Formats: sequence, structure tokens, C-alpha cells
Amino acid sequence: MGLNFVEFVFFFYMFLGLYMLSFFVIVFLKNKKDLFNYPESNVEGVSIVMPCYNEADSIGEAIESLLSLDYPKGKLEIIVVDDHSKDNSAEVVRKYTKKYKSVHLIVNSRNSGGAAEPTNLGVKAARYDYIAVADADSMPKQDALRKMIGFLQNDNSVGAVTCSVLVKNPENNLQRIQAVEYSVIAFTRKLLDMVDAVYVTPGPFALYRKKTLFEVGLFDTKNMTQDIEIVWRLLSYGYKARMCLATSVYTKSPSKFKGWFRQRIRWNIGGTQTLLKYTPLTLKKGMLGAFVIPFFAVSLSLGLIGLSLFSYLLVKRILVTYFVTGYSIYADVALVHFQNLQDVTFVPSLLNYFGFALFILGTYFTLYGLAFIKDKELGKHKVFNISFYMIIYLALYPLVLIVSLYKFARGKYSW
Repeated sequence: MGLNFVEFVFFFYMFLGLYMLSFFVIVFLKNKKDLFNYPESNVEGVSIVMPCYNEADSIGEAIESLLSLDYPKGKLEIIVVDDHSKDNSAEVVRKYTKKYKSVHLIVNSRNSGGAAEPTNLGVKAARYDYIAVADADSMPKQDALRKMIGFLQNDNSVGAVTCSVLVKNPENNLQRIQAVEYSVIAFTRKLLDMVDAVYVTPGPFALYRKKTLFEVGLFDTKNMTQDIEIVWRLLSYGYKARMCLATSVYTKSPSKFKGWFRQRIRWNIGGTQTLLKYTPLTLKKGMLGAFVIPFFAVSLSLGLIGLSLFSYLLVKRILVTYFVTGYSIYADVALVHFQNLQDVTFVPSLLNYFGFALFILGTYFTLYGLAFIKDKELGKHKVFNISFYMIIYLALYPLVLIVSLYKFARGKYSW
């Protein structure tokens, strides 16, 4: 007997999941000894651009972290671009401009509603040939710039460099779970780097070559996630993005569900914008079309397929239970006896086994990645946080994606 449609979809879902997991395992085993390597660097001037909007509470600490970078002070400038904040962010920055000649402030004449426009203003005002972009609530490690810049200096085909983005001082369970998530993302992003497939240089701290940014047209002011779009554009021009696992930047993560939900909506909408913009390049433009676009599309689709299958199973079980119980009461007979579980499930036991095996392998991969990263900020209650992340937190992804797609389709979204 052949598979019905639902069973085929389930099998296809399992195949994709196992295929992607196997891909990451193979890449890891082949490159395990090289994951923390980084090229030697020379001292060259770097302009650090920090877009800012209503960050008075964190901007001072962020500037202090940049001033403490292990890099010659005469070769650094910090350009804070205030996007017409409503709080006293600009006043806080001015205290630093008076104290340090290397700190500069630009106040945008309007609020642009995103990070791209103030970042572009900072890039245009930059003195140096290398540009670092930093968030106003993030703190890079002191060695971040020194370890990252060599990727640009030693290879002209590299257009962008990122590092591990980790959660700063997680204080509650939501933040600790995000600490798990960020560490896993850092691990897998480095594996993507080994096959020239890094597709995002997150805002907390990333490096670019100024002339390359001007060549491709600077950051897209219409995209909700300009840090994804700029990398895809660089890839479309033949450049590569690199990931330095040997250093990291710590960023403030949402402490409440509402803030987390809004952040993830923005990420999903921006990712969808980028995917639709570059879909015509599928199977073109090197790794962008051959791997990044399909990988990104499959990653989004897996969650939706999984949620659809789970919903189907749940609804069918409820309906079967309802109708069987109702018939038994109406006929005044004992409940109908099912000879085997296949009468109430929608897949053969073999596929159920595959699903369980995928979960176990995914959990082991996650645990190994966390041990490999060794993030000291993962915090207490590791067993609870990792379990919650694997069983419940990941299940929220497709729900957030559905809401994001609905908002995107209606055009009802903003930064």
C-alpha cells in the first residue's frame, strides 16, 4: 500500500530535517579543528558606527565598551547617529564627545523608523576605510575588533564579518532560554561559514569595508532587517561574509514576552522581504542562489510544515475521539476498540520512529554545540532552560512566522 498525501508530507518533513542535521554534522566533523581560527591582522583605522534611538539607559555603557577595545586609540573613531530620539540619548552622548576626541555625534533631522538610515549617515561621515556597525545596547569583547578585521584585510573577496552574538547578563528564564538559542545560532552560523554560506551579520557588532558598502549601495532603508539584506546583496555582487567564532559581542535580549514577540515579528518580516527580493536569483550568483536562498526558504518552511502536521494530528484525534464516543453513547454499546494505534494516528510507526530519532539527534547536536561554545552567560537552571528551549520554545517559531506572514501580507508592520 502506498503512502497517502499526509504520510508523504510527514516523510518529506523528516527527510529535510535529517538531511539538514546531517549536513551540519558532516561540516562540523570536517572542520572541527579550524572553527576558532582567525587570520592575523594589521593595525588600520576603523570607524565604528552606532545607530541610536531612545537608548539613554544603555548608550553610555555601549560607548564605554567600544572605548575599551583592545585596539590603538588613534586608529579608532566612534560615530553615534541619533535617529531623533525622544529621550536624552543625544545628551548622554555629548558628554562623551566633550571628553573624547574620537567620539562624534550626528543627530538625524527626523526619525527614520529603522536602523538603516542612521547607519548610512554614519558610514558617509566615516574617516576610515573599515566600518564597524554596533548596536547601542551591545558590548563587544575587548579582542573583537582585533580578531575580526583580519578576515577583511587578508581576503578582498570578503565583504562582511560577524562574530558570536550572545545574551548579556540573562536575568530571567526568558533571557536564559534566549542565551541557549543565541549560543546554538553562533555554533551553526560558524558551520555555515565553513561552506561560504553566512547569510547575516547581526547588528550588535559587524565589520565591513567602506568602499564595498558604497559599491553595493549601502543599507536598505526599506528592509526591516537590513543586516540580513546587506549580506545577501554582498553575496549577489560576488563577495563573501565570514564569522569569527573566536570572539563575541554581548547584547541585551528582550526580558518580556511582548518585547520578544515584537522582535521576532520584525526578524521574520525582514527575512521574508529579503527572500522575496532575491528569490529570482535562485540557482544563480554562486552560493547565494545555490545554497543560501534554498536553505533560508527550507528553514522557514520546516516550521510551517511541522505545525501543520501537528495540527492535523491533534484535530483528527479530537474528531475521532468525539465521534467514537458519541456513536457509542447513541448506540448504547462499549467504546469502539481500536486494534492498533495506526487507526488513530496518521503515519506508520516507522515514521513515528524517524520523528523521535530526529528529536533525539537534534537535542544531542544542541547540547554538543552549547558545550562547544562554552558561553559563561548561559546562567543557572541549564537543564530546565535547554529542555524548555527544545520542547516548547522552538515550537513557538512557526506560530510567530504565521503572524509575521499575516502582518506582512496586510502591510501592517513597522520597526
